[in-house]
Amino acid sequence: MQFLDEDIYNAVQNYLPKVSEYVNSHGGGLELLGVKDGVVYIKLTGACGGCSMSLMTTKMVVQKKLRELIHPELQVVNVDGTPENEMPEDAYTGPKKEEPTVEKHSFLENVKHMVGL
Repeated sequence: MQFLDEDIYNAVQNYLPKVSEYVNSHGGGLELLGVKDGVVYIKLTGACGGCSMSLMTTKMVVQKKLRELIHPELQVVNVDGTPENEMPEDAYTGPKKEEPTVEKHSFLENVKHMVGL
C-alpha cells in the first residue's frame, strides 16, 4: 500500500461516522487511535468494548467497510488491551495539538492581582 499513514488517518477520520453506524446501533462506539504502515488502530467502546464479538465486529464490519471506502488491503486492529493488539508507539495519531501557553505567576503575585495591588 503506497499511502502515507497521515493520509490513511485522515481518510478514516472522514469516514468514521459512516463506519460507526453499525457499532452505534448496538450501543457501542468507535474511536480512531492511529495508523502505522497501513494498519488502522481503533478502540471499540461502550457495549462493544470487551464484547465477545468484538473481533468479528472489527474484521467483518469496520475493516470490511473501510476496505470498500479507502483501500482493499487495509488492515484494522481493535486495541483491546491484549499484547497482540497493541498500537505501536510511533503510530500516527493525528495532527499535533499546540499546547496553550499559560503565563505562570507565583501565589503571591496572584493574590496581589486579586486585591488590586
